[in-house]
Amino acid sequence: MGVVVASGQVRTRQHVNPLSEHMQKPVELEQEWPKDKFESLERTFHVDVGVAKGRFLFDMAEKYPEKNFLGLEIRKPLVDQANDWRDDRNLRNLDFIFCNANVSLDEVLSRLPTGMLDTISVQFPDPWFKKRHQKRRVLQPELVEVIAKHLKPSGELYVISDVLEVAEQMDEVVSANPLFVDSTPNSWIGENPFNVLTEREKACINHKRDVHGKLYTRA
Repeated sequence: MGVVVASGQVRTRQHVNPLSEHMQKPVELEQEWPKDKFESLERTFHVDVGVAKGRFLFDMAEKYPEKNFLGLEIRKPLVDQANDWRDDRNLRNLDFIFCNANVSLDEVLSRLPTGMLDTISVQFPDPWFKKRHQKRRVLQPELVEVIAKHLKPSGELYVISDVLEVAEQMDEVVSANPLFVDSTPNSWIGENPFNVLTEREKACINHKRDVHGKLYTRA
């Protein structure tokens, strides 16, 4: 799936088919997880689905040390690299898990302390432009149901894409769930509410490319 090159960076496939047979295997969490990864489980959690190299969460973990951060990623080499970087920085409020969120999100979130899931983000997911591939998009109704199940009341779900079609699809799926309230009906959020930008968001700003974000509150 990926190899380590001389620079220490990981080279891996840009897209992974989440519906392939080998990606249907549920995540196998360590028995002591999350207690063995986080310094304190009394901090609220932010979960980012599809972290890529994880740099957004590194910035978040350093900017907001009073919170815990968990990143999920479907490409294992990137997860291994991110956890190595995490250990090098000795960040005890951050962890990365290799899994298919559409298969394993419920299991992962079930292991977090009840009522401590504060925010979830899905940022710039793979667009899967071809119509026959759109069923591979990460934000499906079933995933939104899992998020609603675990997100605390008044917790927030943030989604963003620089592809309008993908943003509209995500908005349609989330808005169809009665447990989520759109904070900006009929308009998009142009600024990241976390005051920390992803690599993709920085690139969009540099290239003057519009982004389309939505922030939902769990009723």
